[in-house]
Amino acid sequence: MTTAPESRRSFNDYPLHRALGIKLEEVRPGFARIVMETGSLTLGGIGGSVHGGLLAAMVDIVMLEALSATRQPGDQFAGTAELNISYLRPALGKCVFAEATVIKKGRSLAVSEVSIIDDQGRTCARARATYALRAANSR
Repeated sequence: MTTAPESRRSFNDYPLHRALGIKLEEVRPGFARIVMETGSLTLGGIGGSVHGGLLAAMVDIVMLEALSATRQPGDQFAGTAELNISYLRPALGKCVFAEATVIKKGRSLAVSEVSIIDDQGRTCARARATYALRAANSR
């Protein structure tokens, strides 16, 4: 695992991440993995599964971590441009993982693929997220 302790601490202390029980497990250039413990706050989906909106939030969060690890001088992050998610099965269990891989980073857009995996190793959702980038001198 290549996550620096201070980066992990900063991620884990972020109020949204704390509220949702999301922790950073691993990050390296172009890859990140997070875990969310399930509980009364997260289990609002079909049959007691994790709410689909929270899975989409996990996609956005883990994608940005994987992309941030590729940041170069002059990169200016501009926000999520598009996020598509396909729900394949209910996300059940004590925790849910999200793994992101940056598949293409250009000058103005970066594309990542994300898998949502339950604690039994089953793929519950697949997503693709596009993130906007701009030159450091543009507004």
